[in-house]
Amino acid sequence: MKILAAAAVLALASVAPATARDVRIVPRLDLGTLGTPLPIRIGGRAIQRGTAAAPNYQRQWPGSYFETAFRGTAVYFKIGPGDVILHVLVDDRPPLPLVKPSAGLYLLDGLSPGPHRVRVEVVTEGQAGPSSFGGFYPAPGTKAMPVRARARQIEFIGDSHTVGYGNTSPSRQCTADQVWATTDTSQGIAGVIARRYGADYQVNAISGRGVVRNYGGFAADTLPEAYPFILFDKAQRYSGTDWRPQFIVIALGTNDFSTPLKAGERWATRDALHADYEASYVRFIQDLRRRNPQARFVLWATDLAGGEIDAEVRKVVDRLRAAGERRIDYVPVRGLAMTGCDSHPSTADDRTIADALSKVIDAGKSE
Repeated sequence: MKILAAAAVLALASVAPATARDVRIVPRLDLGTLGTPLPIRIGGRAIQRGTAAAPNYQRQWPGSYFETAFRGTAVYFKIGPGDVILHVLVDDRPPLPLVKPSAGLYLLDGLSPGPHRVRVEVVTEGQAGPSSFGGFYPAPGTKAMPVRARARQIEFIGDSHTVGYGNTSPSRQCTADQVWATTDTSQGIAGVIARRYGADYQVNAISGRGVVRNYGGFAADTLPEAYPFILFDKAQRYSGTDWRPQFIVIALGTNDFSTPLKAGERWATRDALHADYEASYVRFIQDLRRRNPQARFVLWATDLAGGEIDAEVRKVVDRLRAAGERRIDYVPVRGLAMTGCDSHPSTADDRTIADALSKVIDAGKSE
């Protein structure tokens, strides 16, 4: 199996404007008549389970995206099974949404003649299982163009705040279906910052997960336990040879500390939880450092849980600095409205967080 790393789209000297764009499923079209798949760049972790002639890219971490470039007025792309909300973007124009699209072949047309770049991005979370993308194919008259990686790469590691959980919701009260429908990673912290810096990005985050303890103490892999793998089944480790982020932005601790300890959990006291969290988080960052010697770490936290999260993350940063880590920053974030689902950050909050993080990224750009 071929493992694919994040990298993304081209830089075109000039891009023709799109006109009356339209996306629709195409029934009963033989994929074999479409010719060779167009070049593709993949943002996020994905695994190729198909063939070169009929690719099948499986992904599960949030914020995954697939990009191609071509000259022409139309392009096909194939969507596999999996409940997702997709955004189809043409030349950075507003997205065309596909909500729980049926598996099949889709035609994007109505483009003006000339060069175009197309991006299909997943904006929902998919803890229940992976979804798949079947690649891009040329329509008649379409000519492939190279798809070049962007110079800047930024990785985001975290929990629901990084995912963008319910961030577009008009209400804090949400059903499970409403959380799914109003989660938009592209409008979250990662999407805002990546667009701001013209960066490729990975979002390696899972709602409800912590460093040593998940929300309410529920049993599942913590984020550091899930992190090394391409999919949540942990069958295949990730080894992205072309993924070398200049910045790794991390927010972990909300789920460790936002709920009281319950009987039967392995920490007898809050102090024991603190000690385990601090030691485990330090080890996680040190492991990330070994894999990413070029990166600058940016840790951030809110003032939730009576300041407990903030205090613990500060201790982690202090311990890392005492151990010799120099390329690390801490960004406290205050005053969020938290009007998203279940009192999560809204898109306005996401922009506030992104602004605070950008100040540190700007200061470290020249290093």
